[in-house]
Amino acid sequence: MQPLQVYSVIPRLPESLNPLWDLAYNFWFSWNHEITEIFSQMDFALWERSRHNPVWFLNHLPQERLEALAQDPFFLDRVQAVLESLQNYHRKSASPLHIGEENGNGVVAYFSAEYGVALSLPVYSGGLGILAGDHLKSASDLNLPLVAVGLCYQRGYFRQNLTRDGWQQERYPTNDFEQLPLTLIRDDGGSPLTISLQLQGRTLYARVWRALVGRISLFLLDTNIAENPADFREITAQLYGGGLEMRLRQEFLLGIGGVKALHAMGIEPKVVHMNEGHSAFAGLERIRVFMKHYGLSFEAAMELVASSSVFTTHTPVPAGNDRFSPSLMEAYFVEYARELGLAFKVFLALGREDPRDEAEQFCMTVLALRLSRFNNGVSKLHGRVSRDMWKRVWPQYPVEDVPIEAITNGIHVPTWVAPDMAYLFDRYLGGNWREDPDCERVGEKYKSIPEVELWRTHERLRERLVGFVRARLREQIMARGGRNWELQVADDVLNPQALTIGFARRFATYKRAYLLLREKDRLLEILGNSQRPVQFIFAGKAHPQDNEGKKLIQKLVELCQSEAGRYSAVFIEDYDMEIASYMIQGCDVWLNTPRRPLEACGTSGMKAMVNGVLNLSTFDGWWAEAYKADNSVGWSIGHGEEYQDSEYQDFVESQILYNILEKDVVPTFYDRSHGGLPRRWIKKMKDALTCLGPVFNSHRMVEEYANKTYTPACSNFARLAENQFEPAKGLAAWRMDLMTKWGELRIRNVVADARAEIFVGEPLRVTAEVYANGLRPEDIQVELYTGPLDQVGTFSKRTTAVMTKTGSTSDGWLTYSGEVSPDLTGKFGFTVRILPHHPLLLDPHSLGLIHWA
Repeated sequence: MQPLQVYSVIPRLPESLNPLWDLAYNFWFSWNHEITEIFSQMDFALWERSRHNPVWFLNHLPQERLEALAQDPFFLDRVQAVLESLQNYHRKSASPLHIGEENGNGVVAYFSAEYGVALSLPVYSGGLGILAGDHLKSASDLNLPLVAVGLCYQRGYFRQNLTRDGWQQERYPTNDFEQLPLTLIRDDGGSPLTISLQLQGRTLYARVWRALVGRISLFLLDTNIAENPADFREITAQLYGGGLEMRLRQEFLLGIGGVKALHAMGIEPKVVHMNEGHSAFAGLERIRVFMKHYGLSFEAAMELVASSSVFTTHTPVPAGNDRFSPSLMEAYFVEYARELGLAFKVFLALGREDPRDEAEQFCMTVLALRLSRFNNGVSKLHGRVSRDMWKRVWPQYPVEDVPIEAITNGIHVPTWVAPDMAYLFDRYLGGNWREDPDCERVGEKYKSIPEVELWRTHERLRERLVGFVRARLREQIMARGGRNWELQVADDVLNPQALTIGFARRFATYKRAYLLLREKDRLLEILGNSQRPVQFIFAGKAHPQDNEGKKLIQKLVELCQSEAGRYSAVFIEDYDMEIASYMIQGCDVWLNTPRRPLEACGTSGMKAMVNGVLNLSTFDGWWAEAYKADNSVGWSIGHGEEYQDSEYQDFVESQILYNILEKDVVPTFYDRSHGGLPRRWIKKMKDALTCLGPVFNSHRMVEEYANKTYTPACSNFARLAENQFEPAKGLAAWRMDLMTKWGELRIRNVVADARAEIFVGEPLRVTAEVYANGLRPEDIQVELYTGPLDQVGTFSKRTTAVMTKTGSTSDGWLTYSGEVSPDLTGKFGFTVRILPHHPLLLDPHSLGLIHWA
């Protein structure tokens, strides 16, 4: 029996408590500890049951408790004070970064398949989503004109529980959006705003929910509505659920539906930021819109879209980049390609590394790279890896010229720093450290924190972590029908004063959770040292189809349940933002063992660092640029060596790991002064906060995106859109002419005035003659390309210098000259090359055109 009408029943809050709704419906509470303290003190047990969801919490709070709180003047004063803080936060003036001329929220649109904003919005699985959530929070603190788009998953990512023998099992609780801090977007008539799009000749409908993240609006699309057939309702059922076809449908909805939803709400972004390849179809939809509504050709629309798009790639693992077969793409995109005016083969070429290979699958990362002029990896090392990984998209270029830069990730410090540590920062960094965009000035103040206060605060956090782990372990044991003696063990597990090492992450094979288990006897010796006790806390999930990852979890659980490890090693089920918070705040060491160079960044170590936790990590991701060679901020497993033999690499690095633990980490932790303080350890904590805190935070990261990508992309859009998009049309026509004539360019008579030997700093002058094949001199840029050579005669590094046109020959060739001055000794070489040049072309490499002498 179906209901005739649906309605919601909500609690009747006394009028004096109505401000609680304002606090509940803005995820500002996820980084404002005063708000969460208000809710938890209203009813601590119910707050924990709600999984820190203030909407569910208020909806389930007994009416008599609400009435009592409404009569408590001290409580009301506190609510009013926090509400005024939120109102003041919203009143802050526009960002000093000045992206675009408008102060509205629609200049930049950020697209991501997942968002880790808070525990109470379970639409994330791991690091990608957490990074997206932190990006929005810093954009809010910095008051950037940004909106975000994602999907509203009915079941989100799976919840984890383990059998008695440690095998992972998955469950998928259903999210009730009415009980989440979400608001349904409605049209002018008050009905839910609904967008529609064509999927295989059928109409797919989606409604839109809004989550307020401070000053930022996050719009989430939901297909689980009555207008859709059953299979379409499943599109937003589960994050990363189903097979490849479901993934394609989700990405169709995210990219194409996301752009449609923004337009339906009157938001027309100048810049689109695609966070990972999942959202690459947003670029295609923007092209279609500009063609349909403004009469642009595909080429002109593509130039406009690419010049105002940003793409961030996150994974150096090939399997992490979505690829779809030509037949699957044909089933969904034949009609769409026709709307773009493209033959389907030409359409497929947009997503192929080799456009001529008709057997190659369609890759979302390649599509995003082609539809963006601002591409970046998420650490310096990952930028280099990405350039090598995607060099086939620009086959004529040396790897170092592949147009993929690096903007290293950061973390939103106010979200991840413990309340106790935040209060310490308030005293010594000043009350504005949460929003201050000058990260370096704030970082210098870490030095002023007294050693004893920093250490005592950290000890309290370790004690809190131990209490949390014991309680969680009891819950796990009771849930699987454990015995009484197991519950007694849970009450005594871990030592609040012992050196505590945390290892928590996704259990992908390349993250090598097994590295610690390679020499079990050595590990048990470390665990069994009663004079200098060491303990481990593990957490993390394996993908439901990753049986190898599940076996790794099982081996760790076996260690934790063994007689030798029972009290000093624990595996906590169902890793999420709450468990992560306790661990990164309360551990002493954060252990990370990925196989270099497969860790794109690894932000969990940053979260630990801002809480005074020291990192012990492979020289990979962010740690490759954060680590100091004197071990002053933590320890590195190796120094960037890369191995052909992975088994040998595991052996070598497991030995290094044990040596560091036995000879450095443990002795330093237990080296205590007369007053009981581990002063060498505390110095490392302060050095890490001072050196790394100002750099590896999302305020710095978002500022980099604003300065390096959003602002130039927005300026690009404005220039190309002038005069009814005439510059965009002109740029497209210029590019077509360039492509036609480029193949006949020639370089001859390259002459250097160099002798066989020159001195350091002595100028090397080179001349060359160029046949431009009808192109104007201003259409090309002739460069001198020089640098030291390696043993096989190829460039190990390179320097480029623009050559100047000096005249022309009698037969119409252009003459150029230029010079460079080597600043090092050694064997050098040079050559000459030609690149495209246009005042509206930010990066000449992006077109993939180059001509070498």
